Amino acid sequence: MTAVIPIEQAKVRAGPGLQRAGVLLINLGTPDTADADGVRVYLKEFLSDPRVIEDQGLVWQFVLNGIILRRRPRVKALDYQKIWNTEKNESPLKTITRSQSEKLAAALAGRGDVVVDWAMRYGNPSIRSRIEALTAKGCDRILAVPLYPQYSAPTSATVCDEVFRVLASLRAQPTLRVTPPYYDDPAYIEALAVSIDAHLSTLSFKPELIVASFHGMPKAYVDKGDPYEQQCVVTTEALRRRLGLDASKLLLTFQSRFGKAEWLQPYTDETMKRLAREGMRRIAVVTPGFSADCLETLEEIAQENAEIFKHNGGEAFTAIPCLNDSEPGMDVIRTLVERELQGWI
Repeated sequence: MTAVIPIEQAKVRAGPGLQRAGVLLINLGTPDTADADGVRVYLKEFLSDPRVIEDQGLVWQFVLNGIILRRRPRVKALDYQKIWNTEKNESPLKTITRSQSEKLAAALAGRGDVVVDWAMRYGNPSIRSRIEALTAKGCDRILAVPLYPQYSAPTSATVCDEVFRVLASLRAQPTLRVTPPYYDDPAYIEALAVSIDAHLSTLSFKPELIVASFHGMPKAYVDKGDPYEQQCVVTTEALRRRLGLDASKLLLTFQSRFGKAEWLQPYTDETMKRLAREGMRRIAVVTPGFSADCLETLEEIAQENAEIFKHNGGEAFTAIPCLNDSEPGMDVIRTLVERELQGWI
């Protein structure tokens, strides 16, 4: 039985009996460089996606190209520089996703003829480049793994859109499977609980409550039928049951709002301010909607929201790391992948 190997080490083996499955881990994306030029290229691709900004009309094009792409890249570049992996000259999201791919390959070793790779929806490595690499290595079946616990059109759906676009350009298409969202999967809830308990055990203080902060979304998207908000609620309720906490001790909030439209509430930053002003002094924040630490967790939560909390009277703040490539986190990814590979390996 052939061992699972990373894409870089895979060898093409021709022959009529060749059957090889490719597993492609996919996360949101990141700039290639932590400067204004790199951020501008990334934001242009991200904000030009109609799944992210649904109205791509003339008004939005003016705002995007005339205002946002002129001003925001400089500001966001400074934020990226705060968290940048200077050793590898890349964002933590890229470092972690690569490691998840490598560890998954090792975990699946001996389970069949499988090639494991990773990609970003926006930026590099692109989904197109990695699907082409997988097919060039003899993969006639591909399992796409969107690394989003909760489904939403601006995340999960746009990954599928891009995968389908790539396949539409291929004459010899591989068979495709896509892992479903795992917002209520027992392995995921257990991994979150284990990671929270492990982190809290290292602290010199006991948080008075935990805030579960999920990435936000325009309320209009949910009103049109996006299931994201409800899946965030289900995740939070399951985590409360597992940790033995009620709603007053584990709050649900939404972060990262953008623009003037109403987004899902309550907002994380406003909740930080309110809790501190009401006398809350010690708090922990977990980000269950992110499979890997990134700008939104390392800078927005661990730095920006920590400052908001302390500026308004809070004393102790801790940001609980994402599951990342930890043992509990890899157990979740492995469980999802093994389940969907059944019948292929």
